[in-house]
Amino acid sequence: METKQAENTTQPQEIPKLTALVLEKFPGRVTARHTCLGDETITIPREGMLEVFAFLRDDKHCRFNLMVDLTAVDYLGLRETRFELVVHLKSLALGHRLRVKIPVPAEDPSVDSLINLWGAVDWYERECFDMYGLIFKNHPNLKRLILYDSFVGHPLRKDYPIHLQQPRVTLRPVRERYDYMCRVMKDPSETEQPPL
Repeated sequence: METKQAENTTQPQEIPKLTALVLEKFPGRVTARHTCLGDETITIPREGMLEVFAFLRDDKHCRFNLMVDLTAVDYLGLRETRFELVVHLKSLALGHRLRVKIPVPAEDPSVDSLINLWGAVDWYERECFDMYGLIFKNHPNLKRLILYDSFVGHPLRKDYPIHLQQPRVTLRPVRERYDYMCRVMKDPSETEQPPL
């Protein structure tokens, strides 16, 4: 009895449109890519990332005018490069999305700030700095957003001690919140001024 070997019928997968655009514009810059349920993800190095993001924002086929989210992941002990910055982009005009990942080493946890491309990234980068300790170079006001200035460490890092007790601080008024309320209320006298 003769057995036939199965023919290799695996077809090369078509590269999704947005990924193909980045691959064409920046050959060799995409270090990993995948698609899941229509969502495209690319991984790029932090060197030259601003050039890639500017292309994604400005190119007529991309038009990513909305930075939806920016966060990080700590892969302590799981990967050679400990951190990964994750940026979610959306084009309101064209309706597509893209996830961009940037590996960030623990020895130098810094990346370029995206604030000159998307102003809305301001507090996202501050939160990422606060929680993970990633440094965003050229950010105009990189300081803690959620925790107080004397807080020690970054609580979303995998090596943050879970039983560490931080010193208590006295609550202080938040001037920017009061200023915001004055702008949105018809009569600012309806709110009490915080003590200064």
